[in-house]
Amino acid sequence: MKPILPAVIVGGLTMALLAGCTTPGAYKKRSDLVSNPAACGAKRFEVYFDNDQAGLTAAARQAISLTATQLQGCDVTKVQVLGLADARTGTAAVNQSLSERRARSVAEALVSAGLPAPAFEVAAAGAAGAVVNGVNDPLRRRTEVLIEAKPRH
Repeated sequence: MKPILPAVIVGGLTMALLAGCTTPGAYKKRSDLVSNPAACGAKRFEVYFDNDQAGLTAAARQAISLTATQLQGCDVTKVQVLGLADARTGTAAVNQSLSERRARSVAEALVSAGLPAPAFEVAAAGAAGAVVNGVNDPLRRRTEVLIEAKPRH
Protein backbone atom coordinates (compact mmCIF):
# COMPACT_ATOMS: atom_id res chain seq x y z
CA MET A 1 0.00 0.00 0.00
CA LYS A 2 1.37 3.44 -1.00
CA PRO A 3 1.41 6.28 1.51
CA ILE A 4 -1.12 8.88 0.48
CA LEU A 5 0.01 11.67 2.79
CA PRO A 6 2.77 13.01 0.45
CA ALA A 7 0.35 12.89 -2.50
CA VAL A 8 -2.25 14.82 -0.51
CA ILE A 9 0.28 17.47 0.55
CA VAL A 10 1.61 17.91 -3.00
CA GLY A 11 -1.90 18.04 -4.42
CA GLY A 12 -2.98 20.60 -1.83
CA LEU A 13 0.03 22.82 -2.51
CA THR A 14 -0.54 22.60 -6.25
CA MET A 15 -4.18 23.64 -5.84
CA ALA A 16 -3.20 26.55 -3.58
CA LEU A 17 -0.64 27.81 -6.09
CA LEU A 18 -3.04 27.48 -9.00
CA ALA A 19 -5.75 29.24 -7.06
CA GLY A 20 -3.44 32.24 -6.63
CA CYS A 21 -2.98 32.41 -10.39
CA THR A 22 -6.67 32.79 -11.04
CA THR A 23 -7.45 35.23 -8.24
CA PRO A 24 -7.74 38.75 -9.66
CA GLY A 25 -5.39 41.18 -7.93
CA ALA A 26 -3.42 38.46 -6.14
CA TYR A 27 -0.23 39.59 -7.85
CA LYS A 28 0.90 43.14 -8.27
CA LYS A 29 2.04 44.70 -11.49
CA ARG A 30 5.78 45.07 -11.96
CA SER A 31 5.43 48.86 -11.78
CA ASP A 32 3.94 48.46 -8.29
CA LEU A 33 6.99 46.52 -7.11
CA VAL A 34 9.88 48.18 -8.91
CA SER A 35 10.42 51.89 -8.95
CA ASN A 36 12.91 53.82 -10.98
CA PRO A 37 15.10 56.17 -8.96
CA ALA A 38 14.48 59.82 -9.61
CA ALA A 39 16.81 61.05 -12.31
CA CYS A 40 17.11 64.46 -10.70
CA GLY A 41 18.34 63.76 -7.22
CA ALA A 42 21.53 63.21 -5.29
CA LYS A 43 24.06 60.99 -7.04
CA ARG A 44 27.10 59.56 -5.30
CA PHE A 45 29.75 57.43 -6.94
CA GLU A 46 33.44 56.68 -6.72
CA VAL A 47 36.08 56.68 -9.42
CA TYR A 48 38.95 54.28 -8.78
CA PHE A 49 42.49 54.70 -10.09
CA ASP A 50 45.44 52.46 -10.70
CA ASN A 51 48.30 52.73 -8.22
CA ASP A 52 50.16 56.06 -8.53
CA GLN A 53 47.96 57.11 -11.48
CA ALA A 54 45.61 60.05 -12.01
CA GLY A 55 44.38 59.11 -15.49
CA LEU A 56 40.80 57.91 -15.89
CA THR A 57 40.19 54.26 -16.67
CA ALA A 58 37.56 53.10 -19.18
CA ALA A 59 35.27 52.18 -16.26
CA ALA A 60 35.69 55.67 -14.78
CA ARG A 61 34.81 57.32 -18.08
CA GLN A 62 31.76 55.09 -18.37
CA ALA A 63 30.56 55.97 -14.85
CA ILE A 64 30.99 59.67 -15.53
CA SER A 65 29.20 59.44 -18.88
CA LEU A 66 26.33 57.44 -17.41
CA THR A 67 25.87 59.90 -14.57
CA ALA A 68 25.93 62.89 -16.94
CA THR A 69 23.35 61.19 -19.17
CA GLN A 70 21.08 60.52 -16.16
CA LEU A 71 21.28 64.18 -15.16
CA GLN A 72 20.34 65.63 -18.55
CA GLY A 73 17.34 67.83 -18.03
CA CYS A 74 18.17 68.38 -14.35
CA ASP A 75 19.34 71.51 -12.59
CA VAL A 76 22.72 70.50 -11.13
CA THR A 77 23.18 72.65 -8.03
CA LYS A 78 26.36 71.22 -6.53
CA VAL A 79 29.20 68.89 -7.52
CA GLN A 80 31.70 67.83 -4.88
CA VAL A 81 34.85 65.99 -5.98
CA LEU A 82 37.30 64.72 -3.37
CA GLY A 83 40.58 63.16 -4.49
CA LEU A 84 42.17 60.53 -2.26
CA ALA A 85 45.45 58.63 -2.32
CA ASP A 86 46.90 55.45 -0.87
CA ALA A 87 49.66 56.36 1.60
CA ARG A 88 51.59 53.09 1.32
CA THR A 89 54.12 54.74 -0.94
CA GLY A 90 55.29 58.28 -1.49
CA THR A 91 55.64 61.27 0.75
CA ALA A 92 52.77 63.34 2.06
CA ALA A 93 53.49 65.96 -0.62
CA VAL A 94 53.48 63.34 -3.41
CA ASN A 95 50.18 61.87 -2.21
CA GLN A 96 48.63 65.33 -1.88
CA SER A 97 49.65 66.15 -5.45
CA LEU A 98 48.31 62.81 -6.71
CA SER A 99 44.99 63.39 -4.91
CA GLU A 100 44.70 66.84 -6.48
CA ARG A 101 45.43 65.50 -9.98
CA ARG A 102 42.83 62.76 -9.52
CA ALA A 103 40.20 65.23 -8.39
CA ARG A 104 41.00 67.55 -11.32
CA SER A 105 40.83 64.75 -13.90
CA VAL A 106 37.39 63.69 -12.64
CA ALA A 107 36.12 67.28 -12.45
CA GLU A 108 37.35 68.01 -15.98
CA ALA A 109 35.65 64.88 -17.30
CA LEU A 110 32.39 65.84 -15.58
CA VAL A 111 32.51 69.33 -17.09
CA SER A 112 33.29 67.84 -20.51
CA ALA A 113 30.26 65.57 -20.05
CA GLY A 114 28.04 68.64 -19.57
CA LEU A 115 27.89 69.35 -15.84
CA PRO A 116 28.07 73.08 -14.99
CA ALA A 117 31.56 74.19 -13.90
CA PRO A 118 30.30 76.87 -11.45
CA ALA A 119 28.69 74.18 -9.30
CA PHE A 120 32.01 72.43 -8.55
CA GLU A 121 33.86 72.10 -5.26
CA VAL A 122 37.13 70.24 -5.83
CA ALA A 123 39.29 69.11 -2.92
CA ALA A 124 42.03 66.61 -2.14
CA ALA A 125 42.81 64.75 1.08
CA GLY A 126 46.28 63.48 0.14
CA ALA A 127 47.95 60.93 2.42
CA ALA A 128 45.69 61.86 5.33
CA GLY A 129 42.74 60.56 3.35
CA ALA A 130 44.32 57.12 3.06
CA VAL A 131 44.18 56.31 6.75
CA VAL A 132 40.90 55.04 8.18
CA ASN A 133 40.76 54.24 11.90
CA GLY A 134 44.55 54.21 12.02
CA VAL A 135 44.88 51.70 9.16
CA ASN A 136 46.08 52.47 5.64
CA ASP A 137 43.23 51.69 3.25
CA PRO A 138 44.33 50.74 -0.29
CA LEU A 139 40.81 51.47 -1.56
CA ARG A 140 41.57 55.12 -0.98
CA ARG A 141 43.02 55.27 -4.49
CA ARG A 142 39.88 56.96 -5.66
CA THR A 143 37.89 60.12 -6.07
CA GLU A 144 34.53 60.48 -4.36
CA VAL A 145 31.87 62.37 -6.31
CA LEU A 146 28.63 63.76 -4.88
CA ILE A 147 26.22 65.55 -7.19
CA GLU A 148 23.10 67.37 -6.05
CA ALA A 149 20.45 67.95 -8.69
CA LYS A 150 16.77 68.81 -8.86
CA PRO A 151 14.19 68.81 -11.63
CA ARG A 152 14.08 71.90 -13.81
CA HIS A 153 10.94 73.97 -13.53
